[in-house]
Amino acid sequence: MATENPTFHAPEEHVGPQADDVLNAASDPGAGNVETAETSDTAPGSSAADAPARAKRPRIRVGTAESVEEPAEETEKVDFSEEDAALAACDAGLEIEGETAEEAAAARPAADEKFAGRSKEELVGLFARMLEEQPVQAIRREVEALKIAFYRLRRAEVEAARRAFLESGGAEEAFEAPVDGVEVQLKELFKEYRRRRDEFIASLEAEKEKNLQVKLGIIEELKELVGSDETLNHTFNRFRELQNRWKETGIVPQANVKDLWETYNLHVENFYNFIKINKELRDLDLKKNYEQKVALCEQAEALVLEPSVVEAFHKLQKLHDEWRETGPVANEFKEALWERFREASTRINKQHQEHFDALKSEQLKNLGLKTELCVAAEELTAQPLTARKEWNRASERLLEIQKTWKTIGFAPKKDNNRIYERFRAACDRFFDAKRRFYAGVKAELDHNLQLKNELCEAAEALVNSEEWKKATDELIALQNRWKEIGAVSRRHSDAVWKRFRAACDRFFERKSTHFASVDGEHETNLQKKLALLAEMEAADVTKGGYEVIRDFQRRWGEIGFVPIKQKDAIQKRYKAVVDNLFDTLRGTERDRSMNRFRERISTLRASGDRRVRSEREKLANRVRQLEQEAAVLENNIGFFGRSKGAEALIADVRSKIARLHDEIAATVEKIRLLDCREAGEQQNENIDK
Repeated sequence: MATENPTFHAPEEHVGPQADDVLNAASDPGAGNVETAETSDTAPGSSAADAPARAKRPRIRVGTAESVEEPAEETEKVDFSEEDAALAACDAGLEIEGETAEEAAAARPAADEKFAGRSKEELVGLFARMLEEQPVQAIRREVEALKIAFYRLRRAEVEAARRAFLESGGAEEAFEAPVDGVEVQLKELFKEYRRRRDEFIASLEAEKEKNLQVKLGIIEELKELVGSDETLNHTFNRFRELQNRWKETGIVPQANVKDLWETYNLHVENFYNFIKINKELRDLDLKKNYEQKVALCEQAEALVLEPSVVEAFHKLQKLHDEWRETGPVANEFKEALWERFREASTRINKQHQEHFDALKSEQLKNLGLKTELCVAAEELTAQPLTARKEWNRASERLLEIQKTWKTIGFAPKKDNNRIYERFRAACDRFFDAKRRFYAGVKAELDHNLQLKNELCEAAEALVNSEEWKKATDELIALQNRWKEIGAVSRRHSDAVWKRFRAACDRFFERKSTHFASVDGEHETNLQKKLALLAEMEAADVTKGGYEVIRDFQRRWGEIGFVPIKQKDAIQKRYKAVVDNLFDTLRGTERDRSMNRFRERISTLRASGDRRVRSEREKLANRVRQLEQEAAVLENNIGFFGRSKGAEALIADVRSKIARLHDEIAATVEKIRLLDCREAGEQQNENIDK
């Protein structure tokens, strides 16, 4: 497992765009200096000038495995301290613009061991001595290495302070890093370094401009030599003097190199042609130039064996500068020498190009691999992890992803910042989520303990209750609630469970003792109910009507509990007897109702046919109403669920439907009686006629 806050590489500097083709520069004797390529030797912070200011980032933590009550410490980690130190330095504003050609030429390799094991104070002291003792253009790479070493120590201190703050109960968002006086000193020295560097670059540009004016003046003097009346020897000596002054004059602004050299070379050729220098002197000069250019060709050819392609390319640039400064050679050697030099340049340039092509291809491949790791880390972050084992497995997987990331080289410069920020953000989200999960687990365990203590108190309050049914239901409800509450920490689990169980056991022991004494009473109640059932079965309800049934029900309710084993059977028998009594009573009531209706028919007939038709219509409407009610109840049965209570409900509805059908049949019978009486009277009337 990784420990909290594993760090990651800051965006590394990589090679810049492909260098200009050396051949293109060399094929034109007046071409300017070949553009150099940036190399990965540049310190990580040097690219930060082109990037927007970074916001402060949350720490990256690897969550820890946990038992029920405590997370276990993880010991394994991926070391990204150097990279995070580079990011911290950039966040502190200690970035440096890209390395100049002069700094690259004067730089010495930064030895990391020079700053290893140093304290912050020692590093600041080294920085101060570097500023005092070394030229500003020679210390850039050492400054980059020193600031990385400093912020590796500074970040470790800040993380230690953060952990102490959180352990003391502080909120993470409220933490502020303490002010470091040594860091303030470093920033002041860095400010002074940057000021001196800016002055150096400004003075260098001013010197280049001054050199440009000097070389323009030399060209004007060359013009004056053409047509001079002075002796040949004097004129040639002045020419040599001007050549030496030209070589001794330093570099000029890059934008003026090509035009300036072409103009100079033109006037040199004009000088040779105009003065018609004697052959001996001319040949001597041409021979000297020939020897110099042959030596340059040999040096260029030897660069093929240079181990560093980039270093060979930089050396070739200097050779091209020397070639331009060397005078002409005899015409018969001019093309051959240039072709030889150009061919050597082509080989070096091809190696340089192939090097950067391969580097670019490798960096694109690395970008693809790092993108896949980002996707994998983001997928882990997006998983809905809810258990400690799931978090531990995911943490182990992310740790493997981090280790794999460390083995992959640079991505292209323009993408490296972006892909690193994406990967770090995914890791931050994962470990922040894990930290919140374990914080929530602890809070949940504490909350569960509080809830279970409350259940214990509630159970203890019921121990001495005499309301057996109510107390039993409440205890069962408490037990069900106990099962719904999650786990508590192991150090409290046994104690709180024993407390709760003891309270429940004490109540149910009291209940068992109590009900052992009432078993005889239950047996007596059983015999009373059996006797009452026998009486109900023999009763004639046609005489007393519904009052008889209600009296039986009252007497049944006054008898107490029966043994639990006979409860269902005796209750089922009781329900059957009651239903039979109601059915008997309803049958007799129907007969009486029909007799009363027959007597009423005569009264209706005496009142006229209109009363008879009105009565028939009312009965027909009643039939339709009853049929609709029965249809609605039958339709509703299909909507009842198959739950435990649904069966009783369905039985009740079916009973209502049966009563409706009985009433429908009785009403139809009344209509039939009306129709029969009406038909008989109509027949009698026809006979009389």
